[in-house]
Amino acid sequence: MNKKYIAVIVVALVAAVLVIYATKDSDGPQINIKRLSPERGDISVTFSTTGILDAQNMLEIKPPVNGRIEEVLVREGDKVSSGAVIALMSSTERAALLDSARAQGAEALAYWEEVYKATPLVSPIPGEVIVRAIEPGQTVTANDPIIVISDRLIVKAQFDETDIGRVKIGQQAYISIDAYPERMIPGRIDHIGYESKLVNNVTIYDVDIIPEQVPHFFRSGMSATVEVVEQKKSDVLIIPLGSIITDGTKSYVLTDDKAGGPGVRKEVKVGLSNGNVAEIISGLSEEDVVISQQRNYSPPKRSINSSPFMFGGPRKKQNDKTQ
Repeated sequence: MNKKYIAVIVVALVAAVLVIYATKDSDGPQINIKRLSPERGDISVTFSTTGILDAQNMLEIKPPVNGRIEEVLVREGDKVSSGAVIALMSSTERAALLDSARAQGAEALAYWEEVYKATPLVSPIPGEVIVRAIEPGQTVTANDPIIVISDRLIVKAQFDETDIGRVKIGQQAYISIDAYPERMIPGRIDHIGYESKLVNNVTIYDVDIIPEQVPHFFRSGMSATVEVVEQKKSDVLIIPLGSIITDGTKSYVLTDDKAGGPGVRKEVKVGLSNGNVAEIISGLSEEDVVISQQRNYSPPKRSINSSPFMFGGPRKKQNDKTQ
C-alpha cells in the first residue's frame, strides 16, 4: 500500500479518537425535562440565626449568715418548688458549739442538735437546680452563692439589624441543638431587645425564644440554631420554582398540550416563594401538567495529565517520598 495513503488513514484515526474522547467527557449543560402536576401543600418563608441556651431568670441563693453547711438536700437537675428546703446550715456559733458537744459524746451532741436547730435554706422560686457549689462540712460566708436555680431554659439568640425588622413577638420558631441536630423543638419569640450591641462591627439585638416544651437533653450553655417562620400558608397550590418563567412583571409556565407538541405557555400569578417552591394563586389547577426544564452541569472528568493514548487512563501522581 502507498505510504501516503497509510499516513492519511493514521491521521484520520487519531482525529476520530480525539473527537470521541472530547465529546465523551463534555462538561456542558444537559437539559433535563420533567413533567409534573401542581400539588397542594404547605409553604413557609424562614430565616435563621444562632443562639445559646440560658436561664431566663436565674437566682443565686446565698446563706443568711456565716457558718458551715451541714446537709445539702438537692442535686443539679432537681426540680424544686417555692419554699422547698434545699440545704441546712449552722451559724459559726452553732458549729463551734456542736464541735464541742461532739467531743463530750453522742448524748451531748444529740441534746444540742435538738436544742439549737440548724438554719434551713429555702428556694424562693420554683425551678431547676443548675449549680450546686457546696458540699456538707464546707464553711461559707454570707457572700457565697451556694445554690443556683433557674425558672426555665430559653434560647438567647442574636439578630443583626437587617433581620430584626422581620422578628415579631409571638412568631413561631424552631430550635435545634448542635448536639441533637435531628430534633426540632417548636418555640415562640418572647422578647426583642431594645438596646443594640456591636459585635465584630455588626449591630445586633438580643431576642428571647421560649420552647413550648423543654426537652430533658437541654443544658445551659449549649449552642442552638433558631429558624424563625416569617410567613406560612397551608393547603395551597405549589410547584417547583424552577418551573416558572419570569418575563418582566409577568410569570409563565409551560404546560403539556397533550398532543406531543412543545407545550403551551400559560400566564400564572405567583404568591409566596421560599426559593424551592412557589405558591400559584391563579392560572393553574391540579389537573394541569407542567413542563419543567432543569439544566444539569457535569464537571469535566479529564485530568490535565491525562491522554487518550495512554493505557490505563490518566497517570497517577507519584508520592515525592522515596520508599
